[in-house]
Amino acid sequence: MTTTVLIADDHPLFRQALALAVGRVLPQARVVEAGTLAAAARAAADTAGLELILLDLKMPGAVGYSGIALLHAECPEVPILVVSSADGVAAEEEVRSFGAVGFLRKDSDLDRIEGAIQRAIRHHGQAMARPPSTTPEAQVRDTVAGLTPTELKVLLAVLEGKLNKQIAHALGITEATVKSHMTAIMRKLDVSNRTQAALVARSLGIDLRH
Repeated sequence: MTTTVLIADDHPLFRQALALAVGRVLPQARVVEAGTLAAAARAAADTAGLELILLDLKMPGAVGYSGIALLHAECPEVPILVVSSADGVAAEEEVRSFGAVGFLRKDSDLDRIEGAIQRAIRHHGQAMARPPSTTPEAQVRDTVAGLTPTELKVLLAVLEGKLNKQIAHALGITEATVKSHMTAIMRKLDVSNRTQAALVARSLGIDLRH
């Protein structure tokens, strides 16, 4: 079966650079590209034989680490390698806590990118082991990371200030279904209203811009 790699980044030239690196490491690979988080989520859900996702944190539709959480929920056994301009060791620790297998800065040279791709592809088919939840914040982060794809989409829409009617239209579901998902989200996060749910998500870096 042909290896398929999803490259999710809103800059076409950088997608081309990553595709070049993929081609050098996996010459027979088929590359699927996405320029928004919504397109990446659709590709992750619909692409058969997907074996690796290369993801930028900062792209249309993504806030903070939400892209990792959403794509990991869609494809829990597909390794996600974050290639981003985010700074610091903290970013590397955070991406792993939301389900990524590694982090690489965009200004890394081609050899380093190729090496990271080689290491990441070895994780295919394995459930990503997150760091132990040793603090209350880490435990709540695990809960956020464990939301279903639709629950994450609803939570992201709440962060954007959308009403239930708008969320229902955007996701192609009924308002009653949105309310049901919101109830499940609040129960899992142990909060009593959508404002508190949004505050929890922001406190975990879901709403941080990189």
